[in-house]
Amino acid sequence: MLVLPAALLLSGCVATPQGGITNSSSPSELIPDAASGAPTTSAPLETAQTSNKAPVYWIGRSNDNAFLYREFRDVPDQDNPVTRALRVMMSQKPLDPDFFTPWQNPKKLSTSISGKNVITVDVSADAFNSNVDAAMAERAIQQLVYTATAAAASAGLIDSGQQVQVVVLVDGHTDYVAFNHVRLGAPTSRSAGMVAPVWIIDPQEGMSVADGSVKISGRSTVQGGKLRWEILKVDGDNAKSAYLNGNATASADSAQSGLFTLSVNLGPGRYEVRVSQVDPADSSREVFTDTRGFTVN
Repeated sequence: MLVLPAALLLSGCVATPQGGITNSSSPSELIPDAASGAPTTSAPLETAQTSNKAPVYWIGRSNDNAFLYREFRDVPDQDNPVTRALRVMMSQKPLDPDFFTPWQNPKKLSTSISGKNVITVDVSADAFNSNVDAAMAERAIQQLVYTATAAAASAGLIDSGQQVQVVVLVDGHTDYVAFNHVRLGAPTSRSAGMVAPVWIIDPQEGMSVADGSVKISGRSTVQGGKLRWEILKVDGDNAKSAYLNGNATASADSAQSGLFTLSVNLGPGRYEVRVSQVDPADSSREVFTDTRGFTVN
């Protein structure tokens, strides 16, 4: 069984209903960004690619909240691309130890796509055998929605220029209450505010790269927002020391969706990169941070 952070655990083997039950199509919590106080947008839909790696979303904590983060994972050839990505999400661990998933490996999992850009996911009830509160349950459902839509878009199976929705069935039926908090069955889209405010896309956790000029890329939910980055050197005892640092600006071009890139010259060794949003009201304060550990050969 997956071990979740202690803050997420509730007593007993099956969570008991607490408060009202929300619908998957209308999460109760929209998370505001630090710059405007308004809910952030959802991450742009992934583009078609030839790689056999599947985009998989996980949950991670930043400041006092929890958000969705994406990794690209190797997947087996069996099943269709959406099923493969969801199976990784429900049965494997994230590469990054800062991430986690409340999903359990289901006995049954299948997916299909209609001509109206609707993805149907049919999963057995054992996938929900984790004890989480209502807020984490909503994030888990959005984790599934983001992963299913990302996998379909990445494989070129849907029209990414139109709205994409996900319908979740449990053992073939609608109206199942997931994690005892979220009612499933209604067509559900990506929800604003669920994706990480700062998100390092490349390198991924544990990746090895060639020495010399190392490119680091990522995304911020604040277009044109100021970012602060730092490279730490990691020694043989896993002790970390400051190595390089600087500032960056997320793209203000709406087509670039807050993307940022930076290049640093690094010799062989182990490193950690940290990227943070700078609070627009206080330039000395970093409001969100994402980290990645990687090796330079």
